[in-house]
Amino acid sequence: MTDASLLPPPAHGIARWPFGTAACGLARPTSLPDGRPWPRIRIITVTRHGADPSESVASVLRQDYPEVRHDLLPPGSGRAAVEPMLADPTIDHLLWLGAGDLLAPGALTALALEAALTGAAAVAGLRVLYDDAVRALDAPAATMEPGDGTFTDSAILWARDALPTHAILDADGMPNSVTAWSSLGEARWAWIGRPVLLHRLAAAQIPAGGLTIVSLTGLGTRGGAGVAQRRLADALSLAGHRVTGIVLSGRPEAAEWTDTFPQAEAAIAAAAPDLVLAGNLHGATRSLDVVGRLARRGPVGLVLHDLFPLTGRCCHPRDCGRALAGCDAACPTPDEYPQLAPDRITGMHLRKRAVLAGSASSWMLANSDWTLARARDLAPPGAITERIRLAFPTAVFRPGHRAALRSRLGLPHGDVLILVSSVIVDGPDKGFADLRVALQAVARPGVGVVAVGRLDDPTRLGVPNLFVPGMIADEETLAAWYGACDIHVTASRHETLGQTPIEAGLCGVPTLAYRVSGLTSSVIDGVSGRLVPVRPGALAEALTVLVEDRDARARLGAFARIALESRYSPAAAALSLDAVFRRQGLVDATMRPTFAPAMLGHFPFAAELQKGAVGTVPAASPPLVRRLRRAKQMVLGRRMPLFVRRCLYFAGTLRRSAP
Repeated sequence: MTDASLLPPPAHGIARWPFGTAACGLARPTSLPDGRPWPRIRIITVTRHGADPSESVASVLRQDYPEVRHDLLPPGSGRAAVEPMLADPTIDHLLWLGAGDLLAPGALTALALEAALTGAAAVAGLRVLYDDAVRALDAPAATMEPGDGTFTDSAILWARDALPTHAILDADGMPNSVTAWSSLGEARWAWIGRPVLLHRLAAAQIPAGGLTIVSLTGLGTRGGAGVAQRRLADALSLAGHRVTGIVLSGRPEAAEWTDTFPQAEAAIAAAAPDLVLAGNLHGATRSLDVVGRLARRGPVGLVLHDLFPLTGRCCHPRDCGRALAGCDAACPTPDEYPQLAPDRITGMHLRKRAVLAGSASSWMLANSDWTLARARDLAPPGAITERIRLAFPTAVFRPGHRAALRSRLGLPHGDVLILVSSVIVDGPDKGFADLRVALQAVARPGVGVVAVGRLDDPTRLGVPNLFVPGMIADEETLAAWYGACDIHVTASRHETLGQTPIEAGLCGVPTLAYRVSGLTSSVIDGVSGRLVPVRPGALAEALTVLVEDRDARARLGAFARIALESRYSPAAAALSLDAVFRRQGLVDATMRPTFAPAMLGHFPFAAELQKGAVGTVPAASPPLVRRLRRAKQMVLGRRMPLFVRRCLYFAGTLRRSAP
C-alpha cells in the first residue's frame, strides 16, 4: 500500500481531496454563534454528457455540512427544476456547482457563516484555477461586465430570497451571475478571502501586469506594526504586484530631529512606484513631511497602524481631547514614546494636518471600523480615509493538536492555560494593572498563565503556575504557543486593530477583551471571543466564566478559526487593498483580482504550506539591560527626558562619524 504522503500533490493543490479528508481545522459547531440552525443550502449541478460528476459529488459530501442537498440535473431540463426552488421556503441559500468543479474543503461552512454574520445576499470566495498544476487563484471583480463568463457561479452562495428579483435563468437553470452580482450593490454582497472552488481550465489565462509598489517603513519590519506592514507587502506580492521594501532610517535616536531622508527618497524615486504604501514611520521621524513630498510625485497610502499621523506626537490620544482641538505644548505625555519637545508639538500637528489635507494623492488606510471612524474625526477637511484589512499567515497560525503542542513545549496537560501576548506585555497601553487583577482572580491549581513577549519582571503578575517564554521571533514557534493555550486575554484599551486576538483565533483560541477601540473588529463578540465593558472587575468575571466553561471555549475557538481565516487571510487583505486601488483609479475596476499559485499555501488544506517568518521581534535583552531598564522605570516610569534624548542623539552622531 502506497503512503499518501509520498504521492505527488494533485493538480488542484489539495492533498487527499475530494476522496479523502483534507486538513481543515476544528469541527464545525452544531449551530450558528447566536444559536440559530445552520442555513439550508441547495447545490445545483447541471451535468454534461459523458462527464463524470463523481469528484464534484464527493467534494460536497466531504463538506461536513448536513444541511445541504445536491441536485444533479440533466442538460436542458434545469430551468423548470430550478424556478420552483426560488420560491421554496425550506431553502435558505443556493449555490450552482459547475460540472467538473469541486468545492474546496470547508467551503460551505465558511460561506454560510459569513452570510449569517453579515446578512449578505451573496457571498463569494476564491477560485483555484488549475490544469496540470495550480496556475492562479482569483475572485469576482467588484464590477462585472456583461458577457464576462470567465467567473462561474460556483464560487458564490446566493440567498434564495434575493434571487427572484435579480436572477435571470438560462435554459439549464443557470443564473446570469453578472446581472445578479452587479444589481445587488456593494452593500448586499460580501467576499471571503479563502478558496471555495477548484476550477479546471483547458488553459489558464492569467492577467499580466500589476502595480509597482514601495512598502515604506521607518525602521523596518520588526515589532507589531512592522510585522503588519511586512505581511501587507507580502499579500500584495502574491496579488501580482511588484513590491520593494525601503526603510527610512537606521537611527531611532535621531527621529525627533530628522525630517529628510536623501538616501531612502532617492531609492523611492529610482523605483518609480505607482504607489508608496507607508506605515509605522514614527521610529524614524516625528513629522509626515516625507509623505507630503512623496505625494507630490504619486499616490501614497498611509497605513494607520496607530494614530500617530493624526496627532501632534502620540500614537494613541487615549482620553486626551487635544487631538481634536489642536495638539499643543500642554500635551500631558511629551516624554513618552514617540517623544517630542512640548514647544514643537503645535507646529508639528499643523504640519501633519497640512500634509493630510494637501493632496488627493495621499490616503489614510484604516485597519478597523473604529480606526476608520476615529481617523475621520481627527483628520482635517479634505483628507481621504479608506478601510482595509490586515494580512495574517493563516496556514502558520492554525489549530494544532493541543496535547502534542503541550508535550513539545513542556506545558501541563490537564491545566486550563491562559495566554497573554504582546511585544511588551507590561507596556503603558496594554492595561497591565487590569490584566494582573483578572489573572489573580482565577489563579489556583489547575489554571496556568503563559506570558509571551517582553516582561522584565514576571513576578509583577503575581500569579503562580506562570510560564514565560519571552520574546518569540519566529511565527511557527509563536503559533505553537498560541495553540497550546485555551484562552487568550488582553486588557488593552488602545488598539487600532489588535493583532494578537486574530493570531490566537486563527489557532482556535478565543479572546477575552474590553469592548473598546479596534478590538471590536479583531474580536467578533460571541463568535471569536467575548467583549466586556470597561469597568472594574468585568474582565475578571468573564475570565472566571470561560475558565469554567470548556464547551464555550471550544465553540468560540472553532468559530474564531472559520471567521478570521475568511476575513484576515493574505487574500482577504489583498482584496481590501484592491478595492481601494479601484476606487482611487489605480487599477481597472472590471479586472478580476488574481493571485499567484503560492497564495494557496496560506490555507492549511493545501498540499504545500507557506512557511512562517523569522526575526519578527528583537532578540531578548541581556539580564543587565533588563535590570537597568527596570531601574530606569522605577525612577522615570516610561518617560525619556529631553536631555537624555539629546545625549543619545549626540552619542549616535559621534558613533557614526567615527572612522
